[in-house]
Amino acid sequence: MDQVEQEAIRRVLAGDRDAYRVLMERHFSAVLRVSLRITGNAVDAEEAAQEAFLRAYNKLPEFRGKAAFGTWVYRIAMNCSLNLVERRRRDLGWNAVPLDDAPGAENMAVSRWPTPEAELLGQEALTQREAAMLMLTPMERTAFVLRHMEDQPMSVIAEALGVPLNSAKQAVFRAVAKLRRELAPVRVSSTTPMPSIRFNRRPDEFLR
Repeated sequence: MDQVEQEAIRRVLAGDRDAYRVLMERHFSAVLRVSLRITGNAVDAEEAAQEAFLRAYNKLPEFRGKAAFGTWVYRIAMNCSLNLVERRRRDLGWNAVPLDDAPGAENMAVSRWPTPEAELLGQEALTQREAAMLMLTPMERTAFVLRHMEDQPMSVIAEALGVPLNSAKQAVFRAVAKLRRELAPVRVSSTTPMPSIRFNRRPDEFLR
């Protein structure tokens, strides 16, 4: 943790609430991004990110600086996001904006060729991916998101999850195995005619 953040934390603990803005400006975009990855929609991501920074502010006296502030608030954001996902599952009436319709969200499964067939294929792949992600345990999903979507090193993932390095690696491995199994292309009969559609990736290709 650099001196700017150390000074900001010192000022907040001394009663200067405005100093917390320094920490938010540095880490809010990353926290919002990982919240979006986990929750799957912009509405919940915003709520989870705000809750994470509110919790971090209230718990700041407990922060000992053993990890970077960014890693610490990252972990809080993941917990907030996962808790919100569980609440939404129990609330069948909830109808938030899905990830693929969220402003600025990356649609990794959509084809580059904007034909109706390709758009349908991309939407189907996205639906399959989101359904497959729900098959993961909270730890597996979070570990996968951090490793393969956020490109975080295993040491950071382990620290964020609060588990040993080997446990984090196993969580990523299990997540990839489950997703590969769920997203494996369905074999069809050789007599079944296949439409001639060009697309840029298979549904499971983003796992590699």
